[in-house]
Amino acid sequence: MTNQKEKTLVNFKKAHSLLAKIVKMVEEDKYCIDIMQQNMAVIGLLKSAHQMFMEAHLNTCFKNAMASKNEKRKKEMIEEILKVTRLANK
Repeated sequence: MTNQKEKTLVNFKKAHSLLAKIVKMVEEDKYCIDIMQQNMAVIGLLKSAHQMFMEAHLNTCFKNAMASKNEKRKKEMIEEILKVTRLANK
């Protein structure tokens, strides 16, 4: 596993832990603002993980596809990036 993926995995694990905390907070009827702050922390961690994966993908898979002579694969890679970008911007 690359160092970048390890950092991403740390973010996912932190987000997972925070989500469990949020569920418990909701079950215990904790203060709404406290819950929302924790929720925003999870969103931040997930956005960061997404960005790290995107950078790694662009620097490896995407770069290799663009360097190849396979036009079909190049087009597929571009479409994949656009699809993920659209989803991230919803």
